[in-house]
Amino acid sequence: MKLTTYFRSTAAYRVRIALNLKGIEHTLSPIDLFSNEHKENEFQQHNPEGLIPTLTMGDDVLTQSMAILEYLEEQYPEPSLLPTNATDKAQVRALALGIACDIHPLNNLRVLRYLVDELEQSEKQKLKWYHHWLEQGFKAIESRLARQAKRGTCCFGDTPTLADVCLIPQIYNAHRFEFSMDAYPLIMAVNEHCLGLEAFDLARPERQADFI
Repeated sequence: MKLTTYFRSTAAYRVRIALNLKGIEHTLSPIDLFSNEHKENEFQQHNPEGLIPTLTMGDDVLTQSMAILEYLEEQYPEPSLLPTNATDKAQVRALALGIACDIHPLNNLRVLRYLVDELEQSEKQKLKWYHHWLEQGFKAIESRLARQAKRGTCCFGDTPTLADVCLIPQIYNAHRFEFSMDAYPLIMAVNEHCLGLEAFDLARPERQADFI
């Protein structure tokens, strides 16, 4: 099993965490997004979207981090990243998708590049855009956690779930762009706990071979 990754990609970071949590043997194959290596024909033959991550297993190639995470959950059910109860599963998925679908797409690399290169926005304007969507997203997550009766050291109980797998990389990204997390103590408590776990620690961007 080979994961095509990039150390700063929050989507790839999610999958690295999940592979570690589940103890799945794999290799990492870094690709440099800043040099546009992902746009080369060789890579796009495997992933026409030209996006990170890509999970390769022999002739099978999977794309899109959330689809990959669901695949891993189905094929390697232990330890599970989802609760057993259907309502609880939906709650965890709602937290995860709120990050993966509502926050992340608006502040990933290609969107930020387009704001600057094509729409001619300044770095200050780009940062304002980025911070606006982070604030909207983290407000909602903090509120969800405050109302979450089953919240523990993780987003849902004391065992990492899909929600934590998505949340921790997004917090890393927020820090990288100097977004203050002071208004989100519940989120940051989860972040501190999770980063103390080996599976999360080994997946950190600064622990990757391609870290710059």
